Parts: sequence; structure tokens; C-alpha cells
Amino acid sequence: MKIVDCDMKSIIDEELKNGSNDLVTRETGNRIREKIEEELRSVKKSIIIFLNFSNIGIIDYSCADEIVAKLVSRLISGEYGEKYILIKGLSPCQRENIEVALERKRLSVLSLTERGSCEIIGHLNNYLKKTLFFVMQNGKMTSREVANRLGIELNTSSTRLINLYKKGLLIRHEELLNAGGRQFIYESILVSLN
Repeated sequence: MKIVDCDMKSIIDEELKNGSNDLVTRETGNRIREKIEEELRSVKKSIIIFLNFSNIGIIDYSCADEIVAKLVSRLISGEYGEKYILIKGLSPCQRENIEVALERKRLSVLSLTERGSCEIIGHLNNYLKKTLFFVMQNGKMTSREVANRLGIELNTSSTRLINLYKKGLLIRHEELLNAGGRQFIYESILVSLN
């Protein structure tokens, strides 16, 4: 899977040409998001795109809503195809405004921490968090494996995994079985980074 590092500072420099390190105003957010969308639409295969905020000063709520929340919303609606968004390089203040923008729309995204682990930013039910972190700890799993290991019904496991996949938080691959039929393998986005 292709990985694209989308340096927000480079986009600001290219689009705004004002020397600022800050992401403020809805208009600015719209221009930056449109640039990121060009990248998402230009690649036809599956990609993981990192929104890298490490060289950014502040991001206000309206810009966070325009860039991150709208990108995630459009991603889960299928507008970009099989694409995944991760965030990295967040300061606590940036994280707070992005989280508020996502929570208000009941959306979530994964953020890579400085330690190399992932955290959820935004809104995600506790049972989905538990399932997501379980798959992330194991790398990849089937619905049956999750059901057996968590002690839940197979249909409950399948529903949770499908929901996490639809939210862009897990990758899904189809596997043909030797005995006929198929099954889905759900994979942590982190596995594809290695």
C-alpha cells in the first residue's frame, strides 16, 4: 500500500504564500483541504495519507473542521475510494481543536504518537475502541478470531469489524478459502506502515 506524507506546512507555503505557520479561518481550511483532495483523487490505488502537523503552529476549530472533519467525513462516505487517513505531529492544542471538530460530527481518526503508537481522536464507542485496539495489538484478524478471543458472538464481532472498516480505522482484505467460500481479514493500518 502506498504511503503519502502530506506536510501541512508545505501546503500552506504553496497555497497561501504568506509565511504563516498557522491554520486559521474556514477559507484557509477549504483551500488546504482542496489541495489534499487533489492528492487523494490522483492516486487510484489504496493509500495511507499522513496529515503531518509537526511544523504547524495553531489550528483553530473552523480550520480543523474544514480540513480534518470534512476529509474524514468524505473518506467514510466512499468519495475517495480505498484511502486511509492518519494524523501525526500534533501538539496538545492542535489535538484539542481537531478532536472537538471530529466529536461534533461523531467522527474519529487515528493519530500516530511520538512513541509510534496510535491513539483515537474524536468520537468512537467504547466497544469499538476495544475491538480496534485488540486488532491493532494482533496485526490482523478474522471475525471468528476476534469473536473467539474476546468471547463475543460471531455476528457481533463481524458487525464491529465492518463498522471499524467503514470508519476508515481498519483495512479489509478478502481471502478465498480452500474449501470454497471467502472470509475477510481485518488489518491494523499500522501493519501496512511496516
